[in-house]
Amino acid sequence: MAAPDAQNEIESSALLKVLRPSSGSTLSVSARVLLRVIAGVLVLALILALVGLFLVRRSFPTTDGEISLPGLDAPVTVHRDESGVPTIEAETAHDLFLAQGFVHAQDRFWEMDFRRHVTSGRLSELFGRSQLSTDTFIRTLGWRKVAEQEVRKLDKTSLGYYEAYADGVNAYLKDKSPTELSLEYAVLGIESGSTEVEEWTPVDSVAWLKAMAWDLRSNLEDEIDRSILGSELTDEQMADLYPDYPYDTRPTILGGKAGQKAPKNRSGDDADDESHVDDRAREDDEARAGGTVTEAAAPTDGLLDLRNTLDSLPPMLGQNSDDIGSNSWVISGEHTSTGRPLLSNDPHLAPAMPSVWYQVGLRCKKVTDECPFDVTGFSFSGLPGVVIGHNQSIAWGLTNLGADVTDLVVEKIRDGKVIHDDGDEPLQVRKETIEVAGEDPREITIRSTRNGPLVSKLEGTYRKVLDATTGADSQDPKSGPAEEHYGLALDWTALRPGTTASAVFAINKATNWQEFRHAASLFDVPSQNLVYADVAGNIGYQAPGMIPRRGQADGTVPRRGWKSDEDWQGWVDFDDLPSLYNPERGWIVTANNPVASPGETVQLGEDFDYGDRARRITKRIKDAVAEGRKLRPTDMAEIQNDDQNPFAAKLVPEAVKIHSHGDEDILEAKKLLKAWNGFDAASSAGAAYFNVLTKTLLEQTISSKLPDGVSPGGGSRWYLVLADLLEDPDSRWWSSQGVEGRDEALRKAMKTAWAETEDLLGPEPVTWRWGILHRLTIRNASLGESGITPVEKLFNRGPYEVSGGSGVVHATGWDASVGYETNWVPSMRQTVDLSNFDASNWINLTGASGHAFHPHYDDQTNDWAANVNRPWPYSKQAVAAAAEDTLTLEP
Repeated sequence: MAAPDAQNEIESSALLKVLRPSSGSTLSVSARVLLRVIAGVLVLALILALVGLFLVRRSFPTTDGEISLPGLDAPVTVHRDESGVPTIEAETAHDLFLAQGFVHAQDRFWEMDFRRHVTSGRLSELFGRSQLSTDTFIRTLGWRKVAEQEVRKLDKTSLGYYEAYADGVNAYLKDKSPTELSLEYAVLGIESGSTEVEEWTPVDSVAWLKAMAWDLRSNLEDEIDRSILGSELTDEQMADLYPDYPYDTRPTILGGKAGQKAPKNRSGDDADDESHVDDRAREDDEARAGGTVTEAAAPTDGLLDLRNTLDSLPPMLGQNSDDIGSNSWVISGEHTSTGRPLLSNDPHLAPAMPSVWYQVGLRCKKVTDECPFDVTGFSFSGLPGVVIGHNQSIAWGLTNLGADVTDLVVEKIRDGKVIHDDGDEPLQVRKETIEVAGEDPREITIRSTRNGPLVSKLEGTYRKVLDATTGADSQDPKSGPAEEHYGLALDWTALRPGTTASAVFAINKATNWQEFRHAASLFDVPSQNLVYADVAGNIGYQAPGMIPRRGQADGTVPRRGWKSDEDWQGWVDFDDLPSLYNPERGWIVTANNPVASPGETVQLGEDFDYGDRARRITKRIKDAVAEGRKLRPTDMAEIQNDDQNPFAAKLVPEAVKIHSHGDEDILEAKKLLKAWNGFDAASSAGAAYFNVLTKTLLEQTISSKLPDGVSPGGGSRWYLVLADLLEDPDSRWWSSQGVEGRDEALRKAMKTAWAETEDLLGPEPVTWRWGILHRLTIRNASLGESGITPVEKLFNRGPYEVSGGSGVVHATGWDASVGYETNWVPSMRQTVDLSNFDASNWINLTGASGHAFHPHYDDQTNDWAANVNRPWPYSKQAVAAAAEDTLTLEP
C-alpha cells in the first residue's frame, strides 16, 4: 500500500487561505479580478515548480529492462510498440492477468483510482463538497454494493483472474508515494491535502462495469423529456417530435434493408429508398415528475432537477445523447478482396483524456485449457481481459443495443409504506456516511422500494399531470400533503447482480460461434449488439442482455408502482433474443438502429437511433457489391470516415428555392449551399453554414415552443422531425412571431444563420471552415474542468478541428442546444482482417499513457483526428518486429 506523500501538504493550507476570502466577506469587482489573477499566477508558478522538481516525469513507468514482480510463477514479457501499446506474454493465466494489472497501473493508475472513487460515491474525499451531489446520487443507486454481490457470485476461475489482476496492481503501488503514481495526486494535494492510496480489489474492477452500463443506459432521459413535454404539448405535437422509425425506408439489423422482413437466419438485399415516411402513429402516456429524496440534496422542481442531476455527473460516466452509440459491421469473404471476413467497429462515447480504452495484447505462451488466451484489442484500465478485439480464431465488435432496461416508477407512499395492489411494503431506508475533504463527514439517508432506489419526489407542475393521468389523488386525506406521498424510483437491470464480469473472459477464449453465443449469454448488462466473425469464414450477430418482459407499461414514460400489471414480468430468455448467422446477403450492419420491425422479435424497447448511419453504411456496402468491387480494409476505414450529412439532401433543395427578395445574405447563402457537396468536411464553408442553419431552424421552429429544460440536441431523430416538417409547408410548427409557413420560416432562419456564421467565422465565406466551429477539446476526466486554466492546460489537449457531425457515420456529435463543439466521438476505431490478423488496423482517441506529457499521452490523437488508423501487430513475429521496448517481469 502506498503511503501519503508529505510533499503534497506543503504550503497547501496557507495557499488556499490566500486564494479564498473568508465566508461572508465582500470584495469589489476589481479586487475579485485581481485575486483571480494572483491565484492564476500563484498556481502557475507552483505548477512550474512541480515541473522543475521533476514531479511530471517521476511517475513515468519503466518499460524496458527487468523488474521484479512478486507473485509470478514464471517470467513474463511485455513488448511495447511505437505507440506504447503492450503485448503481454505469460506461461499461465494467473501470471497473464497479474501482469495486466501491473501494466494498467503503470500507465493509468490515477484514472483507475478516480474511477474507483466515482463508482463508490467517494469523489468528495478527493475534491470536497462540490462533489456531494454526485456522491449522493451514486450512493443512492448503490453501484458498489451491487459490484460486491457480483464478486461474491463469481465462479472460482473468474475470481482467480480478478484477484491476480488486483495483486498486479498492488505490486505496482507498493512503496510508491502518490506523486510517484501520477501528477494528478500532486495537483490534488495542493487543493485537498495529502491522499492515501488504497490497495486494489476485485470489487474495484467489477464496479466500473456499472459505470459503463450507466453510460449506455438507453432511454432514461427520453422518459424524463417525454414526461415534461407531455405536460404542455398535445398528442399530435408529441407524435411530431417522436416520430415512428421509418421501417419502410431505413434498415433494421436482421432485415438489413428497409422494409425487409427476415427469418431468424436469412435475409435479403434490395436497394435503399432515401425518402421519408409521412405516416406517424405513436400514443404517449402523460408526464410524471420528481426531485431528490436523499437528505444531502432536496430539489424542488422534480423532473428538471433529476435531469440536471444526470447532466452534472462526471463526464467519464457519459453525457447521454442521441449521438451516444456506435457503428459496427461485418462482411463475409464473398464480398472481400481476401476471401475472409472483415469486421469494423467504432464506439461513440463522450471524449475523455485519457481515452476510456486501453489497447493491449494478452498471450499465453502456449494456448491450453489452463491458459486459453491469445487475445488482443481494447480493454478498460482497471478491468482484466479485453472488451473488444480478436483472438486467434474469432473477432467481435459491440454497439449499444438500445434495449429499454431503465424505468422510472411512480411510487405511492403513505405512513412509511409503499402502496401496492398486491400488498403494501415498508419503505426501505438505509444511512451512509460520505467523507468530505477538509470538512466533517455528511450522513445521507437513502430510501428504496421493491422497484429500486428513490431518486426523486413528485411535486409542482408535473404533479398535476400525474394526478390527471395515473388516477393519483393529491387530495386524499389519508395521504397528507400531495408533495409528501409520491416518489420516483429507478428500476434498472444493472442494479441486480449479473454475470458480465465473467462474460469478458468467456468471449476472450471463445473459438467458434457456439462458444461465442455461450459467452454472450453471460453478457447481461449493458445490453449490446454483438457482431462476430471467425477464421473459418462465418459471420454472425447476437443480441444479449438482461431485458425485461414488460407488463402493461411500455417504458416510454414512468410507470405506476402501485399497479402490479405494469411491473416487469421477468426476463426474456436468451434463446428468444435476436440472432443471425451467415445471412445470404453476406453482411451485417449495426448502428443502434432497431434490430427488427415490430412483431418480428421479442419486444426490446421503443427508442432507437433513427437509422441515418445504418442506412449510409448499408448503402456503401451494397454499392460496392452491386459494382462487383471486393472490399478491402482500406474500404472499411473509408466507410468509418464517411461524413455525408444525412439532412443535407432534404434541407438544401428547399433552402435554395427560397425567394431572396433581393436580400444579399439570402443570395449568398443560396450560392454557398448550391456549391456544397453535402459532406461535413472540416475544411468546408458550406458545412459550416449548413450546420448553423440546422441549429437555427431547431431553435426558431422547435425550441421556442417547448417547455423550459427540454431542447432539441440535433442528430438523426431531429433531422427526421425537420424533414417531415419540410414536407408540410403549413404546419403550425413553422409559425412564430409574425412568421407564417415553411418558406417564411426558412427565409428567416437562413438570414439569422448567415449573420451568426459571420459573427463566428468572419465576414468572408471563403475563410469559413466547419472544423473551426466543430473543434474537439479532449478534457481530463478528473481535473480537466477545474476552472483553473494552468491546471486544465496541464491535462487537457486540443482543440482539434474535426470533420463529421451528428447523425453522420463519422459521428463527431454536437449538441445543437448548446453550440457546435464536438461532444461525442468515435472513441476508437478498429478493422479486423480475418485472413491475416497482422493486416488489421486500429486507432485510439488519445494514447496508451495516462501520464500528462508522457510521449504516449496523446500521440494517437492527431492520426485519429486525421482519420488515419495504425497497424495492429498480432502474431508473435509481428509483435517482436514492432517492439520498441521490452520489459521482463521476473518472479
